[in-house]
Amino acid sequence: MSSCRFLVVNGVVSRTSDVPPVSHFLENHPGAYTTTRTHTNASYLLFWERHLRRLAESARILYESRPELLFASLVTRVPSSLSLSLWEPTIRSLVNNSLTEVLPIALEERNYGEELAVTALVGGNYTKLNEEDGRDEEERIFSLLDVYVHVSIYVPPAFGVRTNAAQLAVVGRGRDVAKAKFSDWVRLRKCLDKLRSPWATEVLLSNDGDRILEGCVTNFFVVCRSESKDGTRKDLLDHKSFCSFEVQTAPVNDGLLPGIIRQLVLDSMQDMLKQGNPISRSCTLMVRARTLGRGICYK
Repeated sequence: MSSCRFLVVNGVVSRTSDVPPVSHFLENHPGAYTTTRTHTNASYLLFWERHLRRLAESARILYESRPELLFASLVTRVPSSLSLSLWEPTIRSLVNNSLTEVLPIALEERNYGEELAVTALVGGNYTKLNEEDGRDEEERIFSLLDVYVHVSIYVPPAFGVRTNAAQLAVVGRGRDVAKAKFSDWVRLRKCLDKLRSPWATEVLLSNDGDRILEGCVTNFFVVCRSESKDGTRKDLLDHKSFCSFEVQTAPVNDGLLPGIIRQLVLDSMQDMLKQGNPISRSCTLMVRARTLGRGICYK
């Protein structure tokens, strides 16, 4: 496996050995971020348009509600005059321009068959925050934002082995500013990971020990038997039965990240429902684990 790593900062490619692993990079750069990877021998990026929309939305949320998570300083107030409707096209342009600079280089240096992990981060340049120099809003946003694109070889995460279920433990509370994906969470979740038992492969978040929100790095779904109109539960394995099971996950308003894979699963289940197959819905997930740290095993 090749070990190439690249970092693009505002359109300038760095290909030195000093480029850190993506986790170290995120811990040291505040801002909104998103991560995806290539597929089919690096022929395309998975769900790239969805990632760009989520990245712009995360940056907007941080700018409006928690600017200190976007800027590398204790900024608590920001000008409200900037048109937030311009953020998505501006961020889209900046990120795609950086990606255009680095992808050809990374594709040439990887080994055949290897996939690439791509992380885009948008941070704020607080020194430009209050500048008033006659530029239009789009130009001001361009100067206000620092855009980073980190590219490395994709290594699939391992959660247990095929013969065993993932081992889960309820450890921490839900994330702050849950609707935005921001880099400070990478640092915060390391503290939760230290509380994880050695046997646990993932940490689940819950605000009260009962209602499961999501994992630190994963989505959380429950597959259960659905009830018929007469109130009886149908056999989970009765594939001939209409809507014989449900795929459930916590609603976003409970305090979890509106993840891309999470939404894809829900959308897929709704498509299957139209064809007379499973139903999906967002609901509060109750799991009896009142003592934080208690382990749960699902197969």
